[in-house]
Parts: sequence; C-alpha cells; structure tokens
Amino acid sequence: MRILAIDTALEACSVALLDADTVVAEESQVMARGHAEALMPMLARLRERAAFYFNVIDRIAVTVGPGSFTGLRVGIAAARGIGLATGKPVVGITTLEALAAPLIADDASSPVVSVIDARHGHVYLQAFGTDGDDIVSPRVASIAQALELIVSLRPRLVGNATSPLAAAWPAGEAAPAAIHQQAAPVIEWVGRLGQLAEADTAPPKPFYLKAADAQPAAAAPLVAQT
Repeated sequence: MRILAIDTALEACSVALLDADTVVAEESQVMARGHAEALMPMLARLRERAAFYFNVIDRIAVTVGPGSFTGLRVGIAAARGIGLATGKPVVGITTLEALAAPLIADDASSPVVSVIDARHGHVYLQAFGTDGDDIVSPRVASIAQALELIVSLRPRLVGNATSPLAAAWPAGEAAPAAIHQQAAPVIEWVGRLGQLAEADTAPPKPFYLKAADAQPAAAAPLVAQT
C-alpha cells in the first residue's frame, strides 16, 4: 500500500510517503507555529523527491489530535483536500497512538503512556499495554489525576509532557521504566498506523478531549436606537 502521511498536530510539520514498509521520502521540521505556511511547500518537495503523483497513492493518513487546535486543522484540511481531488480514502490517526506505536513495536516488555501538554497543569494521556491494547482510555487529566492512573503501571512515558509527570512522580514509588521526551510523533509511524486503520472507524476529523481555550465572544445584544 502506498500511503501519504501528514502530521501538523503538535510541535512539528511532517510529511512522508510510504510504499508498504519502505519510507520512500519524508521531511520534518520542528515548529510551534507556522504549519499552514510550511505544509504545502513541504508536500511539493516530497512529491518532487519521490517522483510521484498524488493519484498513485492508495490512502492518506493524518494526525487528528489531541494537539494544537489550529495546527491539526491544517493537516486535516490538506489531507481531506488531497483525498477529495484524488478519490482516495483518508484516515485519522491520534497523536497519542502515533507517539506510542514505535516504542511498543520496539519493546513489548512494559506498558507505554503517551502524554501531551494540555496546558494549565493538565495533560492528554493514554496508556497502552504490552500488546498495544488500551488500558487507560484517552482523556485529559491534571498531573495528580494522571499519576493516580499510571504510577502502578511503571510505564515508559513518551510525549511532550513527560517532564512534569516525572518531576511529580511520588517518592517511594518505582520510577518510570523510561522517559522519552518527544515533541511530535515519528511521521513514519503515522503512515504505518494509517496502513492498518479501518477507514470506517478512523475518520479524518479533529479528536478533541477538551474545548478550545479561546472561545468566541458572545454577541452583544441589539439595542434599539432612540
């Protein structure tokens, strides 16, 4: 299966073309902002380097969050647009599963917990068993709540919010098996998961676990002129 993978959900803008297990071409740039300006030129360079046209791909995979509300929409819009233009299916991959996947594939000796900064002392998290099964479902939690859920697992931590969890780890408890501070998923694994995803159960739409911090202002009441 030839798959185009796109990730703009967190602190990177990344694209890759995979042909089965082979990464044909990829590019990734670390960035907190500017995904909208970076993505299309990046896709153009990917197309040039890989010497492929979008109509030869079989599927598009895109990260759908949790993450930056603005950033993830950039990737989803691009993926949907390419899918519409080519008639190819588009699947959504969560950032939590994309972060965990390479660790589980490399070493199945202990659980993996993906943790992403949700701001204001909270994290997005999901815990995966050694077989990749979901043992703590995706959620947003305070640092204290997160620790209550995962300390007994003695997991490996991965994501951009590992530091505050490790710093608050209770004294006397076994430390995490490993800590992988990582700003964004490895784009190859977005593609690999995209190959396995079921189109009917992995829609390319934002995966929100909480409302946006910024909310539209309420409309001012109309006052009749006198």
